[in-house]
Amino acid sequence: MSEQQINKRCFLPDEHASIDWAEQLASHLKAPLVLTFSGDLGAGKTTIIRALLRSLGIKSAIKSPTFSLVESYRCPDFVVHHFDLYRIHHEEELEYIGFRDFFSGQTICCLEWPEQAGHLLPQVDVRFKIKMQGSGRALELNGLSPIGEKIVLAMQGQTSYSDDHSSL
Repeated sequence: MSEQQINKRCFLPDEHASIDWAEQLASHLKAPLVLTFSGDLGAGKTTIIRALLRSLGIKSAIKSPTFSLVESYRCPDFVVHHFDLYRIHHEEELEYIGFRDFFSGQTICCLEWPEQAGHLLPQVDVRFKIKMQGSGRALELNGLSPIGEKIVLAMQGQTSYSDDHSSL
């Protein structure tokens, strides 16, 4: 990880803007990557990940992994693992599903509720914090690795939504 992280804040006024933003994000992703999504229930974490998966070409049903903990999707060049760790109470529970085995050179791992993984969470490339703000969402991106910083910088040039509303 570099000494100084690259940070970006933006405001997504509605669900449509969140979907557009996720589509832009998808165009910058290549394996391997670890992306984490934090925010309250209903903040839009799953909405963004679903839109990202659609943009990566997933045509099948995209289920929330709330009960299964992980859903995996095969893209042409990599596999995306979508985790929802909300129901994890102790990080040791992740050992039972082979959590560490999901992180490989040909995967992109998207984790909701990453704080539940504790010390089992590998190096994160981009951390996303989502906060409800009126009918929209304030979004903070933190690039935590060299590739994560490149993604955040690329997103700075593409989002057309206001940066003035985010107060995370």
